[in-house]
Amino acid sequence: MKIATFNINGINGRLPVLLKWLEEAAPDVVCLQELKAQQDNFPLQAIEKAGYGAIWHGQKSWNGVAILARDAEPVETRRGLPGDPEDVQSRYIEAAVGGVLIGNIYLPNGNPAPGPKFDYKLAWFNRLLAHAGELSSIEAPVALVGDYNVMPTALDVYKPERWEGDALFRPEVRSLFKALVDSGWTDAIRTLHPQEQIFTFWDYFRNAWGRNAGLRLDHFLLNPTLARSLRAGNVDRHVRGWPKSSDHAPVWIEVDVEA
Repeated sequence: MKIATFNINGINGRLPVLLKWLEEAAPDVVCLQELKAQQDNFPLQAIEKAGYGAIWHGQKSWNGVAILARDAEPVETRRGLPGDPEDVQSRYIEAAVGGVLIGNIYLPNGNPAPGPKFDYKLAWFNRLLAHAGELSSIEAPVALVGDYNVMPTALDVYKPERWEGDALFRPEVRSLFKALVDSGWTDAIRTLHPQEQIFTFWDYFRNAWGRNAGLRLDHFLLNPTLARSLRAGNVDRHVRGWPKSSDHAPVWIEVDVEA
């Protein structure tokens, strides 16, 4: 099974990029973030024509997450991260696909830090930790996939010294990511490429793509059952260079689970 994540940064505006990549890469499961589309404005017809079933959690102008499954329909198990009934931001959706439980995450950016947005990010991350603890009791394969808006280590950022005060790299956020990994979840891409500087995001400004001034923000965290079947993974970084593409590139892993 090939599982991918792609912060699409506006699904309707970048639909041609998404469809081209789906045809080229043929992932079995895709987690999309930052749809920037209301619930009734999701391009389901085009997605289905490309051969994918879909569930999605939309929000006007901001956020939004979706799970696509090739030649299948994702079985939704949760919409929204538990722990705060007042939180209406569309940042989490969960489904079973082909015997794997997949949580799709769009963790808050948190800037400027410190401040209310950073406090919300930390609270959301702590809720994710609690939910991950609940999921850890499941014996089936589980993956927590998506845009975590955190660079876990200095290897995941092109110039660490420039990001020390940023909400994506502050020690509080990196500590929470480490706590998640230490609780039994495997960082799939870093496990496969332990010493390689790998990026998944390049800003639109200051020629970041041309200078390869990137960040690794998009992650796969696997429970022990799924981590044992991990075989490959990488970034389709060439997609970032396509016209009108997202500032993120698709990231994927392959696991020995029959789709």
